[in-house]
Amino acid sequence: MNTMTKKLYLYTDGSSLGNPGSAGIAYLLKDETGTTVKSGHQAIGNATNNQAEYYALLKGLEAALESGAQELEWFSDSQLLVNQWAGAYQIKDPKLRQLMQNAKALACGIKVIPHAVPRNSLPEMEQVDAMARQKAMDAAKKRPSAKSSSSAKTPASTKKRSSRKRPRTDS
Repeated sequence: MNTMTKKLYLYTDGSSLGNPGSAGIAYLLKDETGTTVKSGHQAIGNATNNQAEYYALLKGLEAALESGAQELEWFSDSQLLVNQWAGAYQIKDPKLRQLMQNAKALACGIKVIPHAVPRNSLPEMEQVDAMARQKAMDAAKKRPSAKSSSSAKTPASTKKRSSRKRPRTDS
């Protein structure tokens, strides 16, 4: 009988330009020898940075499940997300609360050991940060700029109004 627990290491990051703005996510899943088991990155449309962090975790958990993880050391530079996972922080935002419920459901049966680490403090965190940020920038380039759609001003919009009151002429 094999009593070995399959332990994997998950590194996640989400990036949002504008918060909310164009967002990207990335994850990296490694085994105990340091070999990459799976990795992924994608643009996720318009999202806050916290939402992007959650979506990165969800994708990473899906990859861990597909890879048969039983124990997962998870690293994130989002102290908020890690503390919300651990129950140390409340989740007030309904959307984030739903994303956490989804993540907890995905992780059911996996022993998850979360670690909040400083940004780019590990080579793997540098890697997921770069991938997530690149996807967010790629998505931002594809979006039409609000400035370019109405760059011509109408004469009425350029006319300044005086803030001074005109003197009354009672005659």
